[in-house]
Amino acid sequence: MSMWLSCRTLPFRLAVAGAMLGAAAPATAQDQLHVTSPDGRNEVTVVIRGGRIHYSLQRDDRAVIQPSRLGFEFRNEPPLGDRMRVASTATNSVDETWTQSWGEVREVRDQHNELRISLAEEGAPGRQLVVVFRVFNDGVGFRYELPEQPGLAEFEITGELTEFVMADDARAWWIPAFQRPRYEHLFRSSPVSTLDTVQTPLTMEFRDGLHVVIHEADLVDYAGLTLVGSRERNRTLRAYLAPWADGVKVRGRTPFQTPWRTIQLADDAAGLSPSVLGLNLNPPNALDDVSWIRPMKYVGIWWGMHIGTMTWSSGPKHGATTANTKKYIDFAAENGFGGVLVEGWNVGWDGSWIENGDLFSFTEPYADYDLPALAAYARDRHVGLIGHHETSMGIENYEGQLEAGFDLFEGLGIRAVKTGYVGDETSHGHAHHGQYMVRHWRKVIESAARHRIMLDVHEPIHDTGERRTFPNMMTREGARGQEFNAWAGDGGNPPEHETILFFTRMLAGPMDFTPGVFDLLIKSVTGTPRTPEESRVRTTLAKQLALYVVLYSPLQMAADLPENYENQPAFQFIRDVEVDWGKTRVLDGKIGEYVVVARQERDGDDWFVGAISDEEARTLEVPLWFLPLGRSYVAEIYADGPGAHWRDNPFPVKISTRPVDARSRLTLRLAPGGGQAIRIRPLN
Repeated sequence: MSMWLSCRTLPFRLAVAGAMLGAAAPATAQDQLHVTSPDGRNEVTVVIRGGRIHYSLQRDDRAVIQPSRLGFEFRNEPPLGDRMRVASTATNSVDETWTQSWGEVREVRDQHNELRISLAEEGAPGRQLVVVFRVFNDGVGFRYELPEQPGLAEFEITGELTEFVMADDARAWWIPAFQRPRYEHLFRSSPVSTLDTVQTPLTMEFRDGLHVVIHEADLVDYAGLTLVGSRERNRTLRAYLAPWADGVKVRGRTPFQTPWRTIQLADDAAGLSPSVLGLNLNPPNALDDVSWIRPMKYVGIWWGMHIGTMTWSSGPKHGATTANTKKYIDFAAENGFGGVLVEGWNVGWDGSWIENGDLFSFTEPYADYDLPALAAYARDRHVGLIGHHETSMGIENYEGQLEAGFDLFEGLGIRAVKTGYVGDETSHGHAHHGQYMVRHWRKVIESAARHRIMLDVHEPIHDTGERRTFPNMMTREGARGQEFNAWAGDGGNPPEHETILFFTRMLAGPMDFTPGVFDLLIKSVTGTPRTPEESRVRTTLAKQLALYVVLYSPLQMAADLPENYENQPAFQFIRDVEVDWGKTRVLDGKIGEYVVVARQERDGDDWFVGAISDEEARTLEVPLWFLPLGRSYVAEIYADGPGAHWRDNPFPVKISTRPVDARSRLTLRLAPGGGQAIRIRPLN
């Protein structure tokens, strides 16, 4: 009796007599196993060939990933994956909806079919391996499990054999791995066959328009994933893990689970966002009470350091003084912002702080900074201080003070902390995103949660969906942000940069990009505007507004100096824009060219639309189909003004209003390097 079943009929196919859906089934070494997505479009096939386990992926019967190897290499042990047979299989289907504490969408549907394959090694040492596949309508996740077993207790992984053999020489958007400054590179694009060693998420566009993103989810006690191309230029990408100082990639003890390897699929670029595949592969919220976790907009003593009007270190231009902080607190209170970030408040910034990570104190402020008084001053004005912990990769120093530092902030009512990790490796030589650091970041997240503190992590490991389990992990950097526009000699970010970030870095999770700079030519430093060839903000003013909608973060900064917002009508949009969303709709977009996004506030009826362009001027027609039928709205439009151009005339903003409803269409005219920001509110 054959059990070959059409993938359009059942989500699982096994060439196994008597296999039952949802139950374990015996299997032989040459079985083909299949599992499809609930909509039947995506199908994973797993097969054992010559003792090696391979998987492949199809979408609509077209190959996406050709047969690709799975398995591990160990120190002082033979590889696991060369002499395998299928011992048993089990299947499961899930369809449930869960609610985020905050996010790009309120409700997330988790609908997938799961295939669990238990493998046994033939011959000594007779080890066991489990591979689990979950197939969703928007992609695939798979991971390894090493059960507790006599032949494998403690282990040291020296290589993960996971491959992604791409079926098309797709165009990839990538940044390099293991090069300074970590994730903070401009994205480049090239065929998959030409890639060397790159970070994830890796976004690819097939020639037929299919978009594929490779990343990982639920990274807890493992090394961060990068991808290595093939020297044979054969479209093969192999998993590469950031190492410990001695070269070992992962240390562990059975039972053990790896992170999920994720393959997101979409028919076009707009279909990639909002990405929830990684969230669905993380465990549910582990915190009993999340009432203290509150998305917000904030200002801070930060931009002045980058443009040179202030310093982190003590001295005549010290930014973190009591008087200066009070000015920022007053500004935040007057404009309805929830927080004030203060960098450089603590002892340790004098001298070469980038090289002196062991000298920071996380409890002792500088003499000109009255931390308790400022915390009280902020609290009286319904504003919260955002603490700052820069480690400079002095991890042992930071962990030795971690509890004391969080105790101090918790006692003062400080509910958010920005951490920093400037540096490429630890003092002991462990990689910036290896297992040692992954364990550290998880320790910080869990400690912060115990102290009821939200986190904004800079120079982080890439986001893998931790915010579902620990929603105090709010946002992070992990890409080239606004500060690169300030640094002399760097050149700044080109106009296309944010249109690429949306379809690459932002698919991992929220980013603290720090938008909202109004002094686009950075005239505030010397009184002389910077030229287009110098480091400066390469956007129009309207695009800076639109970034609040396009580049999602639950903590959004108004990055400029407070005085640069004075007498600026466009600042009203930053006052009004929300940071927590109930619904997100990507209306249009093409990687590296333009993006149009609409988001509805989480607990209200207002919608916000953001549109951004690269260096080209564009006219886009946007139907407002996402509005409820039968309701009348007013659109408050902040558009590029006449003659606006990022290069030589970035400031004109045309502010207008017009009535709209679900049948309306808006014509968005974007200047070169420009944008448009729109608030749509109910008429009454």
